[in-house]
Order: sequence, then C-alpha cells, then structure tokens
Amino acid sequence: MWLKKHSTHIKLLWRLDYKSATLAGIPKYLLDRLQSILNAAARLIYRDRMYDHMSPLLQELHWLSAPERIKYWLAVLVFRCRYDMAPDYLVRDLQWAADTDSRQHLRSSSSQQLIVPRIRLFTVSDYAFNVAAARIWNNLPLTVTSAATYNSF
Repeated sequence: MWLKKHSTHIKLLWRLDYKSATLAGIPKYLLDRLQSILNAAARLIYRDRMYDHMSPLLQELHWLSAPERIKYWLAVLVFRCRYDMAPDYLVRDLQWAADTDSRQHLRSSSSQQLIVPRIRLFTVSDYAFNVAAARIWNNLPLTVTSAATYNSF
C-alpha cells in the first residue's frame, strides 16, 4: 500500500512542478488555485475529507506550499546555471557579482550573489527569470548558495 501511495505522490508532484519556475510573479488568485490543486492531491493520497485541516497532511508528505515551490524551482535553476547544468540561454541571463569587473574591489565580489537587473517600471519584466531568480537566490543563506553538489543544495 505504501509503495502505491508513494508512486501516486511522485506522479502528482511531477505534474505540478513541471515548469513551475515560470510561474514566478503570478497573481495571488492563481497561486490560490495552484494551492487548491496541491490540497486536493494531498486529500486524494490520504483519502481525507474536504474540510479536514491541510497543514498536517502537507507536512507529512513533505510538500511545500505553492509559492514556496515556485521559489524552490527558481533556486534550483540558478544552482544548475551556476554549474553549467542548464541551457545556455538561462546561463547567459544571470550575472554573478564576482564576474563583474566594476565589483572586483567590493565585498560582493567574493560572495555567491547575483546582480539584480534594474527595471524602470513595475511591469511583467519584474517577473522575468533573471530578475526573479536573482532576488530569490540572493535571499538564500550562504550555506545553501555555497553548496557544491545538488544533493547538498
């Protein structure tokens, strides 16, 4: 029974996480819909009632909430870009502070920080990969951003 429940859980997560990093910056009402799908999937796995509290189920499954999932996958993409395990067009979009000539004498040159591109107006460009990923990556603790392998990340 556990194996059947576990394989169902993996299939559901795969479908929910597929390209979820592209969802950065979606409106709250769409995030709520995605969270509703996560909750329904957890209910399906545990065969719980609709009005049962979801937090214990999600914690038992080790599932992140919808906004946290999006942030997680963006951070994973940045990690893959850092070690050239991502497509070239994504790697070229990110600009590391250590690689910038004008920052060679600053403390940020020795950090694992990304440069967040400046934007003029708050528009869709604020949710572009290079902007959203840089903000999320820069907010991660140093122990996470300095990880050398995917498993330790």
